[in-house]
Amino acid sequence: MTITRFLAAVLTTFTFAGQAVGAQWQTSWYAAPQPTWGADFALPTNVPAAVNGSTVREVVRLSTGGARVRVQLSNRYGTAPQTIGAVRIARTAADAGATSAIVPGDRVLAFAGRSSVTIPAGGTVTSDPADFPVAALARLTVSAWLPAAAPLTTFHWGAQQTGYIVAGDATAAPALPQAAELHGRAFLTAVQVESERAATVVALGDSITDGNGSTPDWHRRWPDQLADRLARDGIGVANAGISGARLLSARMGVKAEDRFAHDVLEQPGVRAVVVLLGTNDIGWPGTAFAPHEPPMTAQRLIAGYRALIARARARGVTIVGGTLPPFKGALPGTPFAGYWTPAKEAVRREVNGWIRDSGEFDAVADFDAALRDPSDPERIRPEYDCGDHLHPGDAGYAAMAAAVNKVLFF
Repeated sequence: MTITRFLAAVLTTFTFAGQAVGAQWQTSWYAAPQPTWGADFALPTNVPAAVNGSTVREVVRLSTGGARVRVQLSNRYGTAPQTIGAVRIARTAADAGATSAIVPGDRVLAFAGRSSVTIPAGGTVTSDPADFPVAALARLTVSAWLPAAAPLTTFHWGAQQTGYIVAGDATAAPALPQAAELHGRAFLTAVQVESERAATVVALGDSITDGNGSTPDWHRRWPDQLADRLARDGIGVANAGISGARLLSARMGVKAEDRFAHDVLEQPGVRAVVVLLGTNDIGWPGTAFAPHEPPMTAQRLIAGYRALIARARARGVTIVGGTLPPFKGALPGTPFAGYWTPAKEAVRREVNGWIRDSGEFDAVADFDAALRDPSDPERIRPEYDCGDHLHPGDAGYAAMAAAVNKVLFF
């Protein structure tokens, strides 16, 4: 892609963010729903099988603010309808850190005018708009009461945010000191705000986008830190990362092509998507994650990227390709030996060469260049490594956010 064409695409997508375009909805916070898995997989879900008769309280941090809000609940992978007895939204009692406490003045959310709603199997529901002004980067607490059977067949693994589960309808409780902790998401998938500057960037990725290795409850994932940079311009960031996600295959979440419509193209206000997928496609085969899968090839991954590029272009969404970060020595001392090998490194380098040089993406966020160790480019820089040689820590995620910000405002 020529510099002129790229600048035209970015300007068309983003410069209107400071102009009044009338009140529109945009996704301000997102957690991609995924199907649960059984005990035969290499990792546990670390969430209860069900939350029957309980209140689930979840904390989110918005990227953008607005005068009105609405929430979306998902039963995308459920096999039966799911009843939600009540949902309340409140301001969280702290700007960071784990807390179940809320600020007085919460609001009951309605669904077609009713306080309860049943989500059909395979479906989602969106609440009625609520007059509840929220600021950019504010934290909100959403409490949902599940009065009957509530299997967690649709959830989000690895929230990097502490949630809470307590028996009964405690949606209005000022705090939940006796609650069990939830280290994932249950049913809540989006918070949308009404804004006159509606524009959202979706981050589509795996555990590196989902923020593994960042400090929990402190919003240090790279999409969080990108939101810090974009909030003043009214540009939202929707994190559609799923730990273990792959471009071409399913297991921890469905493959990218099968979730691209839900997680990217159908997000209100979407203007751009940053794709960072492929590391697990390369690393999983031959390990405990996927012991019988054949080695991945660069050609297969490139075909997968091209499919996403075509779909984004057809909808007028700018698509940014993220180079795959280095991961030599990944997951030491775990059952996942062989996640990195010299042969897998060769595939990563070939894929990154294509992402950088083919011109097929509208732009490139060079995460590899931002994170690699100058003295050993196959590894993450020590100061950016969370310790497992695969995921960055907070400082590494800051470097990734800077790389994306540089591309969006070239």
